[in-house]
Amino acid sequence: MLWNAKNGVVSIGNTKMAYVSFGHGSRILILLPGLSDGLMTVRGKALLLAKPYTSFFDRFTVYMFSRKDEMPSGYSIRDMAADQAAALRQLGIKKASVMGVSQGGMIAQFLAIDHPELVDRLVLAVTAPRVNDIINRCVTDWIRFAEQGDHKSLMIDTAEKGYSETYLKKYRKLYPVIGTFGKPKNYDRFLANARAILTFDAYGELDKITCSTLILGGAMDQTVGIQGSYELEKRIADSELHVYKELGHAAYEEAKDFNDRVLEFLNSSAE
Repeated sequence: MLWNAKNGVVSIGNTKMAYVSFGHGSRILILLPGLSDGLMTVRGKALLLAKPYTSFFDRFTVYMFSRKDEMPSGYSIRDMAADQAAALRQLGIKKASVMGVSQGGMIAQFLAIDHPELVDRLVLAVTAPRVNDIINRCVTDWIRFAEQGDHKSLMIDTAEKGYSETYLKKYRKLYPVIGTFGKPKNYDRFLANARAILTFDAYGELDKITCSTLILGGAMDQTVGIQGSYELEKRIADSELHVYKELGHAAYEEAKDFNDRVLEFLNSSAE
């Protein structure tokens, strides 16, 4: 199988933005990850990250981007979208399908609103168009854990609010050692990303999204809630919604048909 996995960086102002790419298709798919990017970027991980997306490779060249390395004070979700647009243009990508997961879905919304010429199809997974009480409560707790350097509590709370009970029954066995690996040197990057979420609001501009949009939500989502998925469907004219009734925020990992559903949408939209 031809993965054609590559690692790369682009310059954004006085800093860098890491990305990975894989696949050999003529169409472009952009993947924007969630808040976990604040703890670990995609840099150097092309082969590791490629495997879940092999079904896309015949039709798509897939790019997954991290946020830029250095983020100034007050850096917003809209700023992230502007930098993402700049990165695409630097790579010569004139138009692409875009899938954003969680915070990545927030960035994707502003990318489609402010730079519609770059986005031909949009997938918004387990995300919301604005901060709600569930998001505010979760992110505020995670900011507190990060400020205290309490990596174990941050990881456990993220898992408990993300995964289904079926998954957690196996995952909880790791809790005694979960804080001993994956801890960053500092939480500056994570905090910049997390604080940007708390001021996010694209709700009043969703009618500017004119491309075909697939919305995927988890009915049991304890991180962003399911209401945001319904708000997105109501406000984006050319949209369709699928809800995973038994899953939560990690539906994009747990649902066996997740990537198949995305691929079907992208292919049917192209017909």
